[in-house]
Amino acid sequence: MHRTGREQPAVTALRRVLGTRLADFRKAADMTQGQLAAAVHLDRTTVSHIEHGRARADLSFWQAVDRLTQAGGQLLTAYRELEAARDDHAAAAHPSADLLRADPLATSDDVAAIDLVRRVAASDVSDETLTHLELAFDDLSMAYPVTPPAELLVRLRQHLSYVGRLIDCRMTLRQRTRLVVTGGWLSLLAATVHIDLNQPAAATARLRTAASLAQHAGHDEIRAWCFETEAWRVLTQPDYPRAVTLSHAAQKLAPAGSSAAIQAAAQEGRAWARLHQPRNTYATISRVNKLVTPLPRPDRPEHHYRYDPDKSVAYVATTLAWVGDPAAESYAREIIARLRPGNDKWPRRIAAANLDLALTLLVTNRLDEACHAAREAVRSGRLVPSNWWRAAEVVTTLEAKQLPEARDLRESYEEMRRQQTTT
Repeated sequence: MHRTGREQPAVTALRRVLGTRLADFRKAADMTQGQLAAAVHLDRTTVSHIEHGRARADLSFWQAVDRLTQAGGQLLTAYRELEAARDDHAAAAHPSADLLRADPLATSDDVAAIDLVRRVAASDVSDETLTHLELAFDDLSMAYPVTPPAELLVRLRQHLSYVGRLIDCRMTLRQRTRLVVTGGWLSLLAATVHIDLNQPAAATARLRTAASLAQHAGHDEIRAWCFETEAWRVLTQPDYPRAVTLSHAAQKLAPAGSSAAIQAAAQEGRAWARLHQPRNTYATISRVNKLVTPLPRPDRPEHHYRYDPDKSVAYVATTLAWVGDPAAESYAREIIARLRPGNDKWPRRIAAANLDLALTLLVTNRLDEACHAAREAVRSGRLVPSNWWRAAEVVTTLEAKQLPEARDLRESYEEMRRQQTTT
């Protein structure tokens, strides 16, 4: 999104009309500017500027708002008419480089400058292709909670390979930025999947790629997510002090109030809990709650990079369980009760909640119940390798307490590991 520069009055008038139509459709859909902004990952001020014709937006924005406001293609059509009018005026105002070459008065520097503009504007990659890639990333991010990591990784590699092939194509600067940003998001998600699969070297390589692409595109949100994701990786190693440092770096980079900022704060709280720092832990829980409270529920809460306010309950359950607070029990049971009945969107969250419940029950010395909750998590088939250590922690504790049922739990745990290692 960028402010409009000097343009023909007719084009400016069309832009204002388009902005007014957006406002009308938004209001008809009973959405505020803030809600629409959150849905398309912008701030409310930018949406206001677009509605008043003071800022431009690209094709992906108009495709998204057309869908969100149920405009039935009307906003998208109006946007394309505006772009066609703008291109017509631009063509009339600037003669082609070929005509300038025929002008004996044109200097070589003039020709070189105009030819550079022509080459920047030329493209072998359509906006539609880039939009399809962006939508594909959204689909993969929403598939993340329910798709086995190894299966999702295959699809991510295919899309990253395609991005790699497109990088060598001729395209406009705006299109190249879109492609680089999409490549950054895909690399970030691939890194997360590698972490789930306990593949630290591959995860690190993917994170470096994502961070590099984000740096080139000036995309601080992706950079923040890279630090947040690395914080989670080292948290599972474990390297708790470094997890705190990485979480702070992510929060410093992340846009205020963004999903990346919230999730990074959540990782900080988990790290403090594992460091047995209750004061810092509770302070961070309070800070996360303040960030989450004003958030509307996103239209696609299963999207891995859009923070779902309901997720905060699961976060509190894990953090309190790790700090050894018995209050974690009520939060874990709430998650299990809320998500289990016929809900297949959050299987991993249910498995994690059962582990949190088991850990909390150990604190209160309710060993039989802890064993049952841990067995539910282990036999669910939804614990990814990066979470095996959490299950092992419960199994080992129950064995140390010489609970007879611990043997059966250990067998279930080892069977889970064998099955997931061979698939």
